Amino acid sequence: MRAVTWNVNGLRACEKKCFAEFFASADADFFCIQETKMQEDQLSALQFQAEGYHAFWNSAVKKGYSGTAVFAKQAPLSVTKELPTGGVSDEGRVLTLEYPEFYLVNAYVPNVRRDLVRIPLRMEWEDALRAHLSALDQKKPVIYCGDLNVAHQPIDLKNAKSNEGNAGYTAEERGKMTELLAAGFADAFRFKYPDRTDAYTWWSYMGRAREKNIGWRIDYWLLSERLRDKIEDVVIHADVMGSDHCPVELQIAL
Repeated sequence: MRAVTWNVNGLRACEKKCFAEFFASADADFFCIQETKMQEDQLSALQFQAEGYHAFWNSAVKKGYSGTAVFAKQAPLSVTKELPTGGVSDEGRVLTLEYPEFYLVNAYVPNVRRDLVRIPLRMEWEDALRAHLSALDQKKPVIYCGDLNVAHQPIDLKNAKSNEGNAGYTAEERGKMTELLAAGFADAFRFKYPDRTDAYTWWSYMGRAREKNIGWRIDYWLLSERLRDKIEDVVIHADVMGSDHCPVELQIAL
């Protein structure tokens, strides 16, 4: 099975760049996107059509903001939006698809903002998310992906020391990632490549950061521990433009 996660930073803008071309070439069983920044009633304005896929959308109430979507070759048994309890419920941040052998969860985790004002909300959201994933994991394995808005360890960003305490690298955010992994989930990329450096999925638009590869790894595939040995590869497509994030592909024997 092949699956892709990508924060497209606005699907309408990304479509004008290389989204359709990469989508076609990836030929993924699941293609999960975050920060769609659009409503379902705006789909007719897109030239891109996901032929051969079932499409599921969760849009924010606020137009032009947040939003998630999943394109799946196989129809799921069920689809739910947002989290059962806790966290924000009107920003289109979570989609959960149930299949006979696993759950697929696509999320766009809230950013704490530069002034860190959203840390309390983020902590509440992380606890609700972990409870949701753990409850699903009691039933069948979970495959969780998305823009998780945190670099977990110093190896996951270029300038760790100078970014300590900044949004995306606070002790609070990193601690919640540690708690999630301890709850029975594995970071697929780090399982395959525990020591790989300079592997990033997001770069600032400022200072030619992408050209210099001054980036952060904040887009993930996390799996139930019992799926860990089924991971075949995790590919960071850093050469794919169209957004300030790049696609991350999971290859797994399911």
